[in-house]
Amino acid sequence: MTRCRLCGSEAMASVVDLGATPPCESFLAADQLDKPEPAYPLHLRVCTDCWLAQIPPLITPEETFSEYAYFSSFSTSWVEHARTFVADAAARLGLGDDAFVVEVASNDGYLLKHVADRGIRCLGIEPSVNVGAAARDAGVPTLTEFLSPDTGSAVRAEHGPADLVVANNVYAHIPDVVGFTRGLRALVADDGWVSIEVQHLLTLIEDNQYDTIYHEHFQYYTVAAAIRALASGGLALVDVELLPTHGGSIRLWARPTEVAGEPTQRVTDVLAREKAAGLQELSGYTEFSARVAKVRRDLLKFLIEAAEQGETVVGYGAPGKGNTLLNHCGIRPDLLAYTVDRNPYKHGRFTPGTRIPILPPEQIAADKPDYVLVLPWNLRAELVEQLSFVHDWGGRLVFPIPELSIVEVTS
Repeated sequence: MTRCRLCGSEAMASVVDLGATPPCESFLAADQLDKPEPAYPLHLRVCTDCWLAQIPPLITPEETFSEYAYFSSFSTSWVEHARTFVADAAARLGLGDDAFVVEVASNDGYLLKHVADRGIRCLGIEPSVNVGAAARDAGVPTLTEFLSPDTGSAVRAEHGPADLVVANNVYAHIPDVVGFTRGLRALVADDGWVSIEVQHLLTLIEDNQYDTIYHEHFQYYTVAAAIRALASGGLALVDVELLPTHGGSIRLWARPTEVAGEPTQRVTDVLAREKAAGLQELSGYTEFSARVAKVRRDLLKFLIEAAEQGETVVGYGAPGKGNTLLNHCGIRPDLLAYTVDRNPYKHGRFTPGTRIPILPPEQIAADKPDYVLVLPWNLRAELVEQLSFVHDWGGRLVFPIPELSIVEVTS
């Protein structure tokens, strides 16, 4: 019996079953292509008691993050997003030379380098050995650890309490949500702040963003569910911002319960939107599976028709979300010859499950394909500009989500 990892309830309802897929960041080297490849069920359920959407913890964070293929700094827009956040947070919280900022899951230092540039003392806590090393090479002090209550307490004892703890795109990545939240509370000063960015379940459901469901995302938050999760570790939600990142995210501003006070009107407003969308009752989830099936049919129909007409289709990007999409749709190299990625770590490797080659981005201009299927659709504005050169030979861009969209770009 699957139990809710937040409240322990057995009242779990199916949202969408995507079959079985390999872990989305387990890119294959050439010498692995003839070896067995593990795949795990990918079935999203929602707890009808606390309304936390979640998948079973079939893989451990250690399996995913000890060596990680995702480097945040390869996304130009994400680095700019981080720079803006640091500037705004410093102004909002009055962070000066005497402040201390900790980021959990700090990746390659993409955010904390902006903190360090301001002369503010900082520390990253990053479990992946390879990306943590990249952060240290960039001058960002980084501890190679997973966050737990003990880790948080140890960092606090050595470095002092943090005025601001940042946890961007990690709150979904930990199966022990209660222990992780207690770790955040151990890090933050008794009058400090915690800022968490995580994808918003509301936009995931409304915009068919099912490819963001994968094994390293253990849970999916509404603001209502996030309030309960934060409370489990002694934190209270004070404010929320709606962000366009990752197709629609929420930035949660929390403080220790004792000093939090009343939440802002923005919290009340987002809670009302979630309730109106039916996300605190089953009615908000019942049509999602059928809409996911239509995304799959439409994309396969396009790829099959292109192949039959002798038109070439290649991919752009090799993100985790893309691997959920490729595996769910059963797309192989006969329909998508290859994909490209800016991250050299992925070059010469193959996508998990679907075995599609990953090449450097320059291959697109060399081959001049008829269509480029954009897998990181959440970076649409950035990539339409980046890929404007496909106009030179009459190529077009294809976005699969929220619905199939074929875009003629201008140079």
